[in-house]
Amino acid sequence: MAPDRDDPPQYTRYRARRLPLQRSGDADVSDPRARVGTDGRVLPRPGTSRREQWRRRATRKNVALAFVALIAGWIALSLVLFLISSHFERTSPPGDVAAALDPAGYPLTSANNILLLGSDRRQKNSREPGAEKTGFGRSDSIMLIRTGGGHAARLSIPRDTVVEIPGHGLQKVNAAHAYGGPAESIDVIKRWLGIPINHVVEVNFENFPQLIDAMGGVTYKGGCVVSRLDGGFSRGGYTLRLSRGTHHLNGKQALALARTRENLCAPSENDLQREEHQQALFNAMKSRLVSFGAFVRLPLIAWNTPPAVISDMSGTTLLGMFAALGIGGTPPTHVLTPTGAVTLPDGEQGLTVSESARRAAVARFMKG
Repeated sequence: MAPDRDDPPQYTRYRARRLPLQRSGDADVSDPRARVGTDGRVLPRPGTSRREQWRRRATRKNVALAFVALIAGWIALSLVLFLISSHFERTSPPGDVAAALDPAGYPLTSANNILLLGSDRRQKNSREPGAEKTGFGRSDSIMLIRTGGGHAARLSIPRDTVVEIPGHGLQKVNAAHAYGGPAESIDVIKRWLGIPINHVVEVNFENFPQLIDAMGGVTYKGGCVVSRLDGGFSRGGYTLRLSRGTHHLNGKQALALARTRENLCAPSENDLQREEHQQALFNAMKSRLVSFGAFVRLPLIAWNTPPAVISDMSGTTLLGMFAALGIGGTPPTHVLTPTGAVTLPDGEQGLTVSESARRAAVARFMKG
C-alpha cells in the first residue's frame, strides 16, 4: 500500500557527543558556529572574554576540588617539615632512658603511658639566686598521659610528693630527676605506681617560647600571677605580671607561667595551685592547636614543635602520639591528691599519698 502523500516526512535526529577534550561551558560541537582546534578541542565562541571562559569553567565542583587539594597540600607540607625537624632539630634523652622504658605499640593504635617532665634547670647565664645551672635539675612538673587505642587519661603528680628513691631514702619525687635524670624519674615513678611507662617527653625550655610564638600565642584564663624568673627584670631575668582574668600570652610569658614556683600575688598558693596553672596552660595550647589560626600557621608550628621537646620517640612516633591526643579530646587531669604531710630529714616539708588513694588513682588512669 502506497504511503499517504499528505503525511509529513519522517526524519531521524542525531545529537553529536561532546569531544573527549571538550570542557563544560565550551561551544557545542553541533553548533554550526563552533570552531574546532587542531587538537580536537572545541574553541570558545567568538567574542567570549577570558574572564567569562574562566567563570564558566569554575564550577562549584572544581572549586571544591581545588580547595581540598590546597588543604591536603598544606597538611602534607607540614608533615614533611615536622619529620625533617624531628630528624635534625629534636634532642634525644640520655642513653640510659631506653633501658628504663617498657615496650609498647604505635601510639595511635595502642595504649601508651607517656611521662611528661619539665626540669627546673636554668640556663648557664641565669642570675637567679640558687638556680641550678648544671646537671639534670629537679623536675618542676610531672604528668602521666595515657593515650592511643581509644584511651585518654592524665594523672598529675605534685613535685613535693614523697617517695622512696633507691640509695637516697625518702625524698620528694622531683629529686629523682636531679639524681639520675629522666631514667631515674621513670624507674622511681613506675615502681611507686606499679604501671609501665612506654615513652618520655621532656619540655626543652630553651626552645619552648619559639613554639608558643609559632602558634601565635595562647589564650590563658586564670587567677592573678606575679613571679620573678631568674631574679626578675632587675637581675637580668623575667618578671611576669598577670591579673585575674583572660590574657593572650606570648612565648616568654607562657614559659614564665610554666616555670613559676612562687606566686607573689598569692603567697599562700601551694604545689597543687601551681599544677592548676600548668594544666590551664597545657589546655590553652591544645585549644590553640585546633583553631583556624593554628591551621594557617601549621607549617611553622610543625617545624618548631620537635625542638621544644626532648624525647625517645622518633618523628613518626611523635606524630602518632599527637594524632592520638587529638582524637582522644581533652580528658580531665586528675591530680594525685596528697592525704598527709611529712617532715624530711633535711627539714623540708613533703606530701604523702596513702596506698589506697594511690591505687584508686592508678586504676582510674589505666581505665581511661
